[in-house]
Amino acid sequence: MRRPPKDTEESVKLITRRSLVLGTGMTAFAGVLGLRMRHLQVDQADQFRLLAEENRINIRLLPPARGEIFDRNGLLIAGNEQNYRVVMVRDEVDDPDKVLEDLSNLIPLSPDDIARVKQELAKRSRLVPVTIADRLTWEDLSQVAVNAPALPGITPEFGLSRAYPRLDDYAHVIGYVGPVSDYDLSKIDDKDPLLQIPKFQIGKTGAEAKLERDLRGKAGTKRVEVNAYGRVMRELGRDESTKGSDVQLTVDTRLQNFVQARLAGESAAVVVIDVNNGDLLSIGSAPAFDPNLFVRGISVADYNGLTQNKYRPLANKAVQGAYPPGSTYKMVTALAALEMGVVGPEETVWCGGHTEVAGRRFHCWKRGGHGHMNLRESIKYSCDLYYYELAQRVGVEKMSEMARKLGLGERHDIPMSAVSKGLIPTKAWKRANRGEDWVIGDSLNAAIGQGFVLATPLQLAVMTARIATGRSVKPRLINAIAGEEFPSSAGEPLGISTSALNQARGGMIAVSNERRGTAYSTRIAEDAFRMAGKTGTSQVRNITKAERARGVFRNADLPWERRDHALFVGYAPFDKPKYAVSVVVEHGGGGSTAAAPIARDVILAAQYGGVPPLAAYPESQHGRISTALEELNLRDPADTPPKGTRA
Repeated sequence: MRRPPKDTEESVKLITRRSLVLGTGMTAFAGVLGLRMRHLQVDQADQFRLLAEENRINIRLLPPARGEIFDRNGLLIAGNEQNYRVVMVRDEVDDPDKVLEDLSNLIPLSPDDIARVKQELAKRSRLVPVTIADRLTWEDLSQVAVNAPALPGITPEFGLSRAYPRLDDYAHVIGYVGPVSDYDLSKIDDKDPLLQIPKFQIGKTGAEAKLERDLRGKAGTKRVEVNAYGRVMRELGRDESTKGSDVQLTVDTRLQNFVQARLAGESAAVVVIDVNNGDLLSIGSAPAFDPNLFVRGISVADYNGLTQNKYRPLANKAVQGAYPPGSTYKMVTALAALEMGVVGPEETVWCGGHTEVAGRRFHCWKRGGHGHMNLRESIKYSCDLYYYELAQRVGVEKMSEMARKLGLGERHDIPMSAVSKGLIPTKAWKRANRGEDWVIGDSLNAAIGQGFVLATPLQLAVMTARIATGRSVKPRLINAIAGEEFPSSAGEPLGISTSALNQARGGMIAVSNERRGTAYSTRIAEDAFRMAGKTGTSQVRNITKAERARGVFRNADLPWERRDHALFVGYAPFDKPKYAVSVVVEHGGGGSTAAAPIARDVILAAQYGGVPPLAAYPESQHGRISTALEELNLRDPADTPPKGTRA
């Protein structure tokens, strides 16, 4: 049956429309496909040709510049210097042995150096650059660059290396950096690819280690084209690295240098703290060392010289060293007794040179005794028997409670290595750690800072600052990171009565400013800068009954390691405190002769902002002091590049 013409005409129109739509869609698709093929084959031809030969594109990490460290005045104390080095990428060379042999004809490479490089190449990723030599001269680097076409896989580079322009002044505060070791990788839970780069430097000790993540920065990357011989032909793209954050500390370079110079020849530590905000102005430990030696690769001879030195230059005595505080602890015992109300300021205790307690004889340092002593006089003359009596009234728990209130027995939160907690003993502590019960003799020893009691110079400075202000001063070492200032605080009130604090302060003022005070010979002559202080001497050996009978050996007659430690704590000005200082001289003998003179010079330098004038000293001492100050090996802070410049 034939379809009507009208139906046929409509069918043809429908087919034509469908064909047109389909044809248009196919044409559009073909056009898009054609444009995409043109983009891939013409616009990105070079890129995909290289990608097709995968071995010709490398992605390399760009190490960031390490953040710099400045003192409170913006002086550079840890910076970066230009470092010329040569690296090898194992993936770009067929015969590394031949390349290393050829390279050794151009720059100094010992058999040990070559062996080290081969070991690094074997254990690192084939794409990670391995440093063959660094700290090259410009001439050596030029030799490598000129011969680069004949050295596949070898690239001369310009990098940065850490430098410490103040040499040994800040060795124990800042610490030092060194190459990442396998030991470091085993201890660090850090997936940062930078740590896989051989010889990449990270903080090893001190603030460098504690602030590592802030100082390190973030890696960048670059994509490079290499030819069949492993030579870099061109750079295809780059994402720059991000420099680590700059850090500003609270320390003062001029004062720090004065402290280190003043400690020359001693095994000692000094801490200076601003009592009003806790800023640590100086943290000195002697002897010190040049941290640049570790950055550049310390020699065996130099390292042995440091580790075999009996004065232990690698130890930071200011925060790691825990010492019996000796008589500097007597203010703790006095304040505990005053707060408990078991002694009055005018009540006296008889000192006849020794006392019997629980069948044991306890001696005062003054063999003939001091006679009747009240609290102020007991501090001024440092009478031991007065504190033996207080110990029996107060007990160890209350003494220890007061010690902790004053900052002892606490690991203060500052970015330095191995900060010690010290030891403030209790009955429970002895039972748990010694398996013995506490006895009354332990309390008597603790009352004068002996026995089990241990404190660091940092803790003693904090204790002194809290006595001077009556507030919970907390030590602060970081002033700012990346320009963001860290808060400082005068601290909350300690909760110790003003009356009790004034009694302790009065005794300390008498120590340094009244005749027969144990530190009167190291008094300050200028009224506006006068110091309040307390001497201390802590025994490191037992004095036998036989030795007491024939006469106790003088420290000068003993081997160095058997002499007493010398201590001093103080603050100034005593009527309006600004600074507190603590000094410990290992095996220095007496606190009044070894530690107090150092403390006086240091606290004067803090107040004057430099070398103290002779007018600050008693006139009778001007000749000796003048000579001593002139002999100090001081550095001019102007020798340090200011903030914003390179070392």
